[in-house]
Amino acid sequence: MAHSAIETDKAPSSLLVRAVKEGLFAAAIAFGMFLLFVGIKTDQNISNELIWYTRWGLLAVFVAVAGVGRFLMVAVFAPWFAERKMNRAKAADADIDAKPSFFKVHFLKIALIALILYPPVIMWLAGIQGSLKYVDNFGIQILIYVMLAWGLNIVVGLAGLLDLGYVAFYAVGAYSYALLSQYGLSFWVLLPISGALAALWGIILGFPVLRLRGDYLAIVTLAFGEIIRLVLINWTDVTKGTFGISGIPKATLFGIKFDASATGFAKLFGLPMSSAYYKVFLFYLILALCMLTAYVTIRLRRMPIGRAWEALREDETACRSLGINTVTTKLTAFAIGAMFGGFAGSFFAARQGFVSPESFVFLESAVILAIVVLGGMGSLTGIAIAAIVMVGGTELLREMEFLKHVFGPDFTPELYRMLLFGLAMIIVMLFKPRGFVGSREPTAFLKERKSVSGSFTKEGHG
Repeated sequence: MAHSAIETDKAPSSLLVRAVKEGLFAAAIAFGMFLLFVGIKTDQNISNELIWYTRWGLLAVFVAVAGVGRFLMVAVFAPWFAERKMNRAKAADADIDAKPSFFKVHFLKIALIALILYPPVIMWLAGIQGSLKYVDNFGIQILIYVMLAWGLNIVVGLAGLLDLGYVAFYAVGAYSYALLSQYGLSFWVLLPISGALAALWGIILGFPVLRLRGDYLAIVTLAFGEIIRLVLINWTDVTKGTFGISGIPKATLFGIKFDASATGFAKLFGLPMSSAYYKVFLFYLILALCMLTAYVTIRLRRMPIGRAWEALREDETACRSLGINTVTTKLTAFAIGAMFGGFAGSFFAARQGFVSPESFVFLESAVILAIVVLGGMGSLTGIAIAAIVMVGGTELLREMEFLKHVFGPDFTPELYRMLLFGLAMIIVMLFKPRGFVGSREPTAFLKERKSVSGSFTKEGHG
């Protein structure tokens, strides 16, 4: 008994010592990483000479956050998370036949109602002009990434084909709308045309990579995305190069334009002139496109082609042995995923009124893929949550002026958004390694529908 008591007393002290060591080690690593990036800043003086000065206070804050964060992770959060995981496993075994809660059953309906009511509630709270920022930056921007991530989810999450050049189809849709709209075609005609052209390029990409998988497939798709971007930059006669294409026509509502003319939306309905009405219209438009993407994905998942995608994702050799044509299976995944990327691209062009190659860099593909992975590959709900957290979180940084009181008056929050984006990814992967939603209900079930835990499936696909 005395021996066990001594071991019990030593356990917390040994954990504390380990936490202190790892905290100091993390602080040392942070110091080495951020010394040149944060601690030293370069600038130009009035004589156009390069000068540099130190920011030891800001560097100390970064080092302290890294050290204290690692200490708390080892000493507090890791034991708590392990205990919580064990308790959840016991609760799951005890309540395996328990019915899900009302909120869980009706979550999607509640979320859809909240999205429909979002613009009028924001306009009521912030006013017509004050709602512009919230409807555009926190509404439309997030929904664009939700649609892009759901389109990429077909290729990566369902078919298991790693695509690092998905932004190329986004660019094809945007430039298709920008170029063809010059011939007087409306948005509603060009929307399906842009999607069809993007799907065509998806098939063109799919043919050369039919025998590739894994890292090799990722490299080829990455190269494809860069090729499209370089073509947009150098084909100046058509795309106008880095200058981009401006004056792109806006979308209309049953032929009603959102302008200041007598037949415009505001004058027609006797409303005060404001660009907020067009943003609200675009919000509901991208919401409808997102719902279309979700509906098609859910329906296809339950069809033979959807099950062929999942079979291809789990084991391509076994998929062939079952008689599934892997050629058509891969091509359909690339084509349908690219089609939704083209839809999002044409909407982006109508929203911005201007497109340029700078909007379609590799970083966009990386962000979209990160949203798919963080949300849980194959889970539409998880991907939507990840898009809200990641895209909405980075946009929220622009509003955090109080951070200047913490890090100094020279601190610009939006310059560090990608750094915080990466930090958020690390935190999510530590606590939820299979994404926000690591389990989902299977598409095929016998007699009874049950959720499948991510721990029993490959990479949490379900």
